[in-house]
Amino acid sequence: MSKQGRNSHHTWVHSSSAANIGVGIQQQQEPMFLYFAYGSCMCPVDLKRSLGENTHSYVIGPAILKGYRLGFYRYSAFRKCGVLDVIEDPASSVHGVLYQLPWRISDRLDEREEVPRRGYRHEFVDIHCQKQLYKSVRTYVVVDKLAKEHAPNDWYFNVVLRGAVTCGLPEEYCWNLFNHMYRLQQQHKSGVIKVNNEQI
Repeated sequence: MSKQGRNSHHTWVHSSSAANIGVGIQQQQEPMFLYFAYGSCMCPVDLKRSLGENTHSYVIGPAILKGYRLGFYRYSAFRKCGVLDVIEDPASSVHGVLYQLPWRISDRLDEREEVPRRGYRHEFVDIHCQKQLYKSVRTYVVVDKLAKEHAPNDWYFNVVLRGAVTCGLPEEYCWNLFNHMYRLQQQHKSGVIKVNNEQI
């Protein structure tokens, strides 16, 4: 497993596995950056789809972003549904996954988050993970936020929840996330039915 100190950009590897040591040496030899994922990127399988390589070895662990809350304040034309955003809120916190990624895939991550098209932008935040504070961690926030939340579709719902469960986020948080997404879907369905009734 890789760990990074608060003020250092070097990587230390603790493993008896030769394969893992090889990965760790490779990570030491290239620039890295810290990334906090709170949506579909929590799922390493889905992240691999975009970045073109296995990302499991880059996971540091479950992490917390304090002073923010989750919301579906962006509609993704690619995913055809509402997608997650984080909004400043002193009374809340967001659980997610802390990665240490190679700098060479930074552009690919930006492309996934539609940074060139002003979908999301970088936000640098403090992250709590494994009893350490990691400063200046990159995350992504929506540029043009919707006035009201837009429901996720079933595919996005499942990817986000799978990432949260697989990466070991707290059970209560996973249930709250499930209930929030389910409630938005039910509200969306009710709105569609109402519109249809009015048309009839």
